[in-house]
Amino acid sequence: MARTWYSVTVELLGGRGGDLWPWPGRIFAVGPSHTFMDLANAVNDAFARWDRSHLSVFTLSDGRIVTDEESGTEMASSPGGPLASPLDIEAAKVTRTVSLGEEFQYTFDLGDDWVHRCVVDQGKIDPVEELGIRPDKPLPYWGWGAMPDQYGRRWSDDDGVGRVPPRPATRHPMVTRDWPASEQVPALDATRLRQAAAARDADAVLEVVRGRDIDDVLQQVGLALAPVLERGREDDAPTVLSVINRLTWRAGPGDRELAEDLLARLRDEPLPGRVVPVDLDMLATVMEADPELSTGGVVDLHTGEVLFDEMLDEAVVGEDAVPDRDADPDRWLAVDLAGSRQGWQDMADFAARQHDVALRDRLERAIEGRGAFRRFRDEIHDEGLAEQWELFSTDRRWGRAREFLADADIRVGIASAQTELS
Repeated sequence: MARTWYSVTVELLGGRGGDLWPWPGRIFAVGPSHTFMDLANAVNDAFARWDRSHLSVFTLSDGRIVTDEESGTEMASSPGGPLASPLDIEAAKVTRTVSLGEEFQYTFDLGDDWVHRCVVDQGKIDPVEELGIRPDKPLPYWGWGAMPDQYGRRWSDDDGVGRVPPRPATRHPMVTRDWPASEQVPALDATRLRQAAAARDADAVLEVVRGRDIDDVLQQVGLALAPVLERGREDDAPTVLSVINRLTWRAGPGDRELAEDLLARLRDEPLPGRVVPVDLDMLATVMEADPELSTGGVVDLHTGEVLFDEMLDEAVVGEDAVPDRDADPDRWLAVDLAGSRQGWQDMADFAARQHDVALRDRLERAIEGRGAFRRFRDEIHDEGLAEQWELFSTDRRWGRAREFLADADIRVGIASAQTELS
């Protein structure tokens, strides 16, 4: 090494009239240009000192002191201790003043006396090998122990007499990954997303989704990312990966399949299964149709068109308009009715997520018994939640439709999807 670098272990022995054990410590890389003031500042940073309006004093093994010029002059005239000229803390370099293996003391705040034992390692170090960089100031690269508050405070207004405040009944939302709350993050503008996706404007799509609450509309956002994926810019990848990770975390119906499709497009890999441009919204409508009005439908696997069974009834559309399904049975995928249970569960989940207890209770009462769907629609309309509910339920419906197709080894894809965002 062209220049000398030290490894200095600093342990806090105690302060404010008490001793610590075990001693918390940090190991610093200290370079040839670093002064004792640089080391003091680095130690105070590492040991969480926020009030720096106090003296810093180093005492060397030969009794010399290193501090500011004014304080050094006063200490040098003290009747106790060996006679020695003080060193200027702003000018004296650590590596030129102490030797390998040497021990010295650092004291911060001569009133509370936070005393530190400092020991220079027996060998020099290469900062690039140890830290990966050559820092401008002393830098800790190893450590242990909990750092006490420099005034002994345990909470913001601790006066040393009062009792510890009671612990909150619930964990903080930052700890449980529930922060920021959805109401703090601006909602997605669905109209702008539809317009940006229809215009195949990648920049506009990204502008709409970034910084917005998208976790309830991931299926819709995933399809809207088609122009972003088509242009293949490297700096777009983090946004796409974020959507993929959110889908994986949410793990709702169809989320895994969409995440796989997005990842394949991002990597420019073929999608698993047969790709058919199915309109997910139409498919979901057929799957969850009223059984009193429909018996189900089919998907044309050549075109992606979704048809109600009634649209294949010669009595309804005429004999010439009905395709001969027997001639090519592999072309058609039957769609059975899914019933109302899943739609009811969507309402229950939407109600359960409401933070307003009174509103949540009203919605939960609305979905009890016969007429649940009608009462629920009336309630959310009265509460101004119709748009929020539409986005929430559409995402669920599209996810179930995507999952249904994946079970038949059919993938909708991204750029090829005909589905309109709603």
